[in-house]
Amino acid sequence: MSSLPIPATSRAGLRFREVVGLFKLRIGVFIMLTALVGYLVTPGPGLGAAQVLVLALSVLLASASAGAFNQYAEADSDRLMARTRNRPFATGALPRTPAWLWLMAGMLALAVAAAWWTTNAMAALYVFLGAFFYGVVYTLWLKRRSSLNIVVGGLAGSFAALAGAAAVDPGVGVHGWLLALVLFLWTPPHFWSLAIAGQADYAAAGVPMLPVVVGAERAARIVYFSVVALVLASLLPVFFGAGWIYLAGALGGGLYFAFKARALAAAPGRATAIASFLASLVQLGVLLAAASIDGAARSGW
Repeated sequence: MSSLPIPATSRAGLRFREVVGLFKLRIGVFIMLTALVGYLVTPGPGLGAAQVLVLALSVLLASASAGAFNQYAEADSDRLMARTRNRPFATGALPRTPAWLWLMAGMLALAVAAAWWTTNAMAALYVFLGAFFYGVVYTLWLKRRSSLNIVVGGLAGSFAALAGAAAVDPGVGVHGWLLALVLFLWTPPHFWSLAIAGQADYAAAGVPMLPVVVGAERAARIVYFSVVALVLASLLPVFFGAGWIYLAGALGGGLYFAFKARALAAAPGRATAIASFLASLVQLGVLLAAASIDGAARSGW
């Protein structure tokens, strides 16, 4: 029986999904929102709507370039993991040619230049550092060398918050630094939870993620204590003027994540690891929403 031709609309939809996956746009949108929260929590003169839009798109574009570079550099190892083997460079759906590197470099250069032109040099620097730490420090230098890879790689999200804060105040200010600290502490337990669920994949690919190096049980305990440190750090803005809305979001989301991480530590397994991973998304989403509302209220919006 001959195979039926794929309709043009289906091919277009498939290619669209490949491009979204290549540039990791879902993660990029999240990082862009983090930059906007950094902007909202930082006291100072507000930016114009066009400046905010360009800042947001600059962070998204820089994140997309780093995400695509990550897949370009890891195409061979991506083929060894069930979670990543369908990525377009891994499958060959997109040709892995040097032209992609030029495109990624151009995207990053455009993002940095746009942020610099519309805001200031410090915001542009943080936009660059976010992409650099994910694409080079994490992907090329640390991912296959150290179980602390994601700890340093997690700075990519912190730099997005700093970019948003620096757009208002090049010195960033205490609220911007504290948000960056929260994101730095959030990334390891978030990713380690996922790594516990996919431990066999990382072992097969030769990637020394924490559960592969120390085992799932010890990694699960580290996740729990990391979440405790995260929750405590997330409460610090209250001592620097954040209001009850922020406090409620930080406590509510943080305790939920801690509850799921405690369950993971008590019974390490795929189900509890996925539950902890999903709880990390809930925790950060609630915290960022609360921080945005609180920051807007304090600014008199």
